[in-house]
Amino acid sequence: MCHLALTDRCRVAALAAIVASAAAMAVHAGTESDLAAKAVCNKSPAAARALERLGDVMWHGRFVAYQPTSLQIVNGHPARAEAASIRADLQVLRPRFDGLITYGSVDGAEAIPGIATSLGFRALIIGVWNPFDPSQLDAAIDAARAHPDIVIGLSLGNELVFTKRHNIAELAAMAMSVRQRLPAIAISTTEPFHMFYGSEASELLHQLDFMLVNVHPVFQPWFLHAPDHNAAEFVVNVVTKLGDLYCGPILVKEVGVPTAPSEGGFTADRQASFFTELLTQFPPARQRSFAYFSAFDAPWRAFDEIARPAPGSSTKPHPEEGHWGLFDEHRRPKAVVARIPVLESAPR
Repeated sequence: MCHLALTDRCRVAALAAIVASAAAMAVHAGTESDLAAKAVCNKSPAAARALERLGDVMWHGRFVAYQPTSLQIVNGHPARAEAASIRADLQVLRPRFDGLITYGSVDGAEAIPGIATSLGFRALIIGVWNPFDPSQLDAAIDAARAHPDIVIGLSLGNELVFTKRHNIAELAAMAMSVRQRLPAIAISTTEPFHMFYGSEASELLHQLDFMLVNVHPVFQPWFLHAPDHNAAEFVVNVVTKLGDLYCGPILVKEVGVPTAPSEGGFTADRQASFFTELLTQFPPARQRSFAYFSAFDAPWRAFDEIARPAPGSSTKPHPEEGHWGLFDEHRRPKAVVARIPVLESAPR
C-alpha cells in the first residue's frame, strides 16, 4: 500500500532503476556459483509445510492484497470493519483469487480468517500493521493459531524501514521473536524492493522465510511515457536481482497501476494493459510470483495516509492513492477484472 507522495518516491526511483537494470545485466555476466554464494538462505524446517502451501498458491492459485472496504482511517482513527461487509468483499474476490494478503490484524480484521475459510480461500498471509504494538501482534498470532488451515504466514509491518518507523535490526529481532511463538508459520515483512539491496539488509533477510516486496513501476520517472512492456520488464529485473540476494520464495505483494487521475497516466485501460503484460513476462511459479494490488479502491487514502509520512514529504491530497483497486469502493469491477480468468478452484 503506497502511503507516500509520488514525488517522495521519485527521490529514490532513479537510483533504483539504475540498480535494477545493472542487476539484470549482472545475472548474465556472473556465474551461478557466484550468485549462489551471495544469496541469503533461511530454511526453517518447522515452517516447511507453510512454505509448501505458499508455493502451491503462488504457482497454481492467485494472491490479492486486501483491505476491507468498510475500514476507513480518518485522522489516524480507524472505523471498525464489519463482518458482513468483509464477507461481501471476499465473495466478490473469491472467483478469481484463492490467496489473501492483508495489512492489519485488528479493527475488524479478526473476522477475515474465518470468513475466508468458509468461502474456500486456500491461503492467508496476515499483515500486522504495527508488530511492535502487542495488541496487534497478539491478535495476529491468535488468528494464526485458531485458523491453521488457512493462515500460512505473517507479514510484520508494511514499509516500516522505508518510512523510518523502525530499523532493520529491530525488525530482524522482531521476526526472531515471532518465530519462537509461531514456529510453523512462515514469517516475512514488506519493504520497497530497494530496501533489500544494501548489505545491511542481510541481517533481516536471514530471519525471513519468504520475501514480500513492493515493486511499483509507477514511481519511476519514466513511467508516464513508457510502454507497458518496459514497466513489466522493470518488475522482472527487480525480482531477478532480489533472487540473487535471497534464495527463498519471493512474492511481490504490491505491483499495479492506479486508475486515476488520468493526468498522471493512470486509467482503467492502462491498469488492465499493465497486468496483461506483467503476466506475460512474469508467469507465476512456485518460487516467484506476484499478488494483484489491490482488491478495492479506498478514496479516503487520498486524504489520510495510514503510515506516518517520511520527513519532508508533502501533506497535500494524493488522489492516486485512493484508486489502486481492481474493483472500486462499491465492489464494481474495472476493466482489468475481465482479463483475470476465473480459477478452477472457484466455488460453483
